[in-house]
Amino acid sequence: MKSSVLLPALAALLALASCDAAKIQSDTSNSATAEMVTTSAATQAKNGIRLTPFTDSPRFPEAQLTLKTPVAGAVVPSGAVAFEYGLSNFLLTKMTGGMHAGHLANSQKGQHIHNIIDNEPYTAHYETKFTKNVVDGQHVVLSFLSRSYHESLKHRGAYDLRVITVGKAVPGTPAFDVKAPHLFYSRPKDVYTGRDAERVMLDFYLVNTTLEPGGTQVRATINGAEFMLDQWAPYMMEGLPIGENTVKLELVDDSGNLIPGPYNSVTRSFSIQP
Repeated sequence: MKSSVLLPALAALLALASCDAAKIQSDTSNSATAEMVTTSAATQAKNGIRLTPFTDSPRFPEAQLTLKTPVAGAVVPSGAVAFEYGLSNFLLTKMTGGMHAGHLANSQKGQHIHNIIDNEPYTAHYETKFTKNVVDGQHVVLSFLSRSYHESLKHRGAYDLRVITVGKAVPGTPAFDVKAPHLFYSRPKDVYTGRDAERVMLDFYLVNTTLEPGGTQVRATINGAEFMLDQWAPYMMEGLPIGENTVKLELVDDSGNLIPGPYNSVTRSFSIQP
C-alpha cells in the first residue's frame, strides 16, 4: 500500500525536476543567445574587417588637464613653442592596467599627453613641460590625456582646445570657432607589427558634439569599407591586411551630410607588418 502511494509521488517529483532542468537549460541558452546577439550587434564586419567598440578601460573621472602656457589667443615668438600643463589626479609615465594593456600597442613609457596641432599627427609627451617646433601662423592646439596604450580620456576636464599664433599671422587665415562641433584624429598611427597588428585601436576626439543612433555620427571608411559609428568610444579593428591601410573619418549629421569644420573630414594611412 505504501509503495503504491510513494511511487506516483516519486514519479511526479522526477517529472517536476526534469521540467526545471529543461527550463534552466532553456534560460541559459536564451541568455547565451542574447549575449551573442549583443556582441554581434556591437561588432560591425565588412570586407573581412571587424570593428568593435569597447568601454571597459580603467577610468580616471577625476583627472584634470589644463594648458597654462601658451594662453588662449597668445602670440608667441617664432620657432620652438614652450608648452606647460597643469595636471591633477593622473600619473604620467604610469602603465595603465586593464585587459587592453596586453593586446594593444602600448607605450612602454606609460601614460602621457597627446598634443595635436591643426589636426596633424599627435606628439606624445611624458612630462608637463616641453618645447615643440611650430611654423609661423595661426594654430589650433588640442591637448588631451592618454592611457599608456594611447586611448584618450574623454571627459570634459581631460582636454584643452585653444588657438594660438606663432610669429606672424598668415593673412587670410580663417577664424577657428572653438565652440563649433569638431572631430580630431588620434589613432591608428605609424606601423604595427606582430601581436600589436592583430588588434589595432581606432580612436578619435570630439569637441562640442556627441554621437547617437539617428543623430550625429562618425562615418569611418576603412580600406574602402564604410562603418557608421554612433557612440564616442575607442574601436578595435581586426582582420586588417598586411601592408598599407587607410582610415577616413567624417563627422556627419543625421542625414549623412558632412558637418562643416576644418578637421571634420580626415584621411590617414598606417601600416601592418608581419
